[in-house]
Amino acid sequence: MTIFIDNKSGSPIYDQIYSQIKSQIISGELSENEMLPSIRGLAKDLKISFVTTKRAYDELEKDGFIYTIQAKGCYVAPKNVELLREENLRKVEEHIDEIVKLAATCNLTNDDIIEMLRFALKEEEQ
Repeated sequence: MTIFIDNKSGSPIYDQIYSQIKSQIISGELSENEMLPSIRGLAKDLKISFVTTKRAYDELEKDGFIYTIQAKGCYVAPKNVELLREENLRKVEEHIDEIVKLAATCNLTNDDIIEMLRFALKEEEQ
């Protein structure tokens, strides 16, 4: 597992850890039931506070991406198909919001956007 902390990012460190681990779980880089580094070990490796790492792990567990076995460690949770679907739907919605904003700056009509989407879908089928 690889985690990069960007001190110049406006994103809190715990959120950077959360996002990167979550992304690695969704992509399959981290497999189901794979053991994660200990909270203290990851904090030491990243040279950050134990509390920061614990917060990231707590959020991942709350959201169903990892589970903890007392005195054993934290593990990647089995993939919840519905959870992954919701995550992907959220990403699609974010992209659509961005498309709508960009389209407005270009004075595109709804029909223009729909035609562009149809074209992209047709290209994907080929």
